[in-house]
Amino acid sequence: MQYREDKHGNKLSILGYGCMRFTKKGNKIDLDKAERELLYAIKQGVNYLDTAYIYDGSEAALGEILERNRIRDKVFIATKLPQYMVKSVDGAEKIFQEELRRLRTDHVDYYLMHMLSDVENWERLKSIGIDKWIEKKKESGQIRNIGFSFHGTTSHFLPLLDAHDWDFCQIQYNYLDEHTQAGRKGLEYAGAKGIPVIIMEPLRGGKLVNDLPKKAREAIAADAKKRSAAELALRWLWNQPQVTCVLSGMNSLEMVQENVRIASDVRAGEFTDGDFALISRARSAIMDGVKIGCTGCGYCQPCPKNIGIPQAFQSYNLIEVEGKSKAWMEYFQNTALRSKTSSASQCVGCGKCEEHCPQHLPIRQYLKDVEKTMETPTYRIAKKIVKLLHLY
Repeated sequence: MQYREDKHGNKLSILGYGCMRFTKKGNKIDLDKAERELLYAIKQGVNYLDTAYIYDGSEAALGEILERNRIRDKVFIATKLPQYMVKSVDGAEKIFQEELRRLRTDHVDYYLMHMLSDVENWERLKSIGIDKWIEKKKESGQIRNIGFSFHGTTSHFLPLLDAHDWDFCQIQYNYLDEHTQAGRKGLEYAGAKGIPVIIMEPLRGGKLVNDLPKKAREAIAADAKKRSAAELALRWLWNQPQVTCVLSGMNSLEMVQENVRIASDVRAGEFTDGDFALISRARSAIMDGVKIGCTGCGYCQPCPKNIGIPQAFQSYNLIEVEGKSKAWMEYFQNTALRSKTSSASQCVGCGKCEEHCPQHLPIRQYLKDVEKTMETPTYRIAKKIVKLLHLY
């Protein structure tokens, strides 16, 4: 197993165990199966275990497995505060104490503000005293490292990274999201600040393995080194030294064994020109069927009406890649779940974006297409509920 250090010199396994996808038997987690798989991973050197308050049964299962095998001190636990549910410090404290009980521990090694969307959202949390609460928790040792998980655009990620003395962060990143979400720019910015980066969705929920178009499968099958689609995607990530740990929702022993094998011999900077070309061919094949040829360069930003144009187009294009429900959910996350909404319907047709687009895309028309497809009655109702409940 390879390791990379955090800000304080802790050695984190470059492969992290994502506990959200423990196998379920009926409505409950299959604890025996999860235990076998997790214990194997830990014995092979995996020491970063990721869960969250809202992952049904995950914290409790993880806590039971660690306690009954007496291995709490051999691993780092990462879990998350659902900050969108928190209205006061007392509310945060109640949730945190419940998490400690579930995890059967007296401290959390890596604690995240779950789905922190932008600086404005962080300022809301500060206004209720969450920053002072965090300081006290760190002083007491109940929280060892503080960070946040993020879904959104680079333009929101960079200022958020500067808004607090974060110990680490977690972003969605893979070769399909290289220039969307926080993106390579966000990853490298975090690296320059010395902030460890934990990667989620390295395989896009399995889409970069199980649902590749024919041309992408053919490109990968032609790899002279005979690497699988999953191995290529993981090696592409670990090739970047700013990537500290890659989470994998492993739910079979075979998957654990394969990922451990890769994480044991991979090195940053190992990719050749041919490897990058192979990834480029696979990415191009995936994107061939998309409707909007946006490269995510960001020259159209900032929008006077706060529309995250590249992210809106990315979500829209996901319809062809991952299906409408997944695309809709990503669009909802990145437009409605933020303090300042960024829906395509906010466009007033000023045209400033089109003046700067190097692809000369008809952005205003595309935004109308996005609005028509993505901003369904369900979207509008859910968006209103979010605002009424002040979740963001």
